[in-house]
Amino acid sequence: MSTPTTTPLVFSIASYEYLGRAIAEQTGWELGTVTRKTFPDGEHYLRIDSDPADRDVILVGGTPDDAATLEVYDLSCGLVSGGAYRLSMVMPFFGYSTMERSVRPGEVVTAKTRARLLSSIPMASRGTQVFLLDLHVAAITHYFEGAIRPIHVYDKSLVTAAARRLGGADFVLACTDAG
Repeated sequence: MSTPTTTPLVFSIASYEYLGRAIAEQTGWELGTVTRKTFPDGEHYLRIDSDPADRDVILVGGTPDDAATLEVYDLSCGLVSGGAYRLSMVMPFFGYSTMERSVRPGEVVTAKTRARLLSSIPMASRGTQVFLLDLHVAAITHYFEGAIRPIHVYDKSLVTAAARRLGGADFVLACTDAG
């Protein structure tokens, strides 16, 4: 096994390109590129243009809808198949996190099925992890299976500090749940 390149390589799904770019700029890490096309029948084409072999790879992408979820899945599989040394997915939004349990008979626990889907991403040689930001319920991390390592990042204090810097001591921040 070769030694990984020390500078991480940052990729993102299409809807999170702005965040992937900002992370690369703030850290000095290399920004990976992906060619994307959509065919007339709606199928999607992805080509990873930056070689992930022997690299510590970060993939930024949430799962706000089915298309984004599949892009995270497809890119992750491609990055590992391309030889990523380690894959770290940064997921600012985990869709269906409020569907973490069934209330009525027959309801699908979609948070669990999505965690299982992401758990089927092949393992990079030094591991695959997913950073989940501010989950609706922290226990969702227990829905992940196998060797993938889910890490719940709770950043309410960071958001509060940023709001205070922008709005002063007297501000109102409204959002669902605990925010």
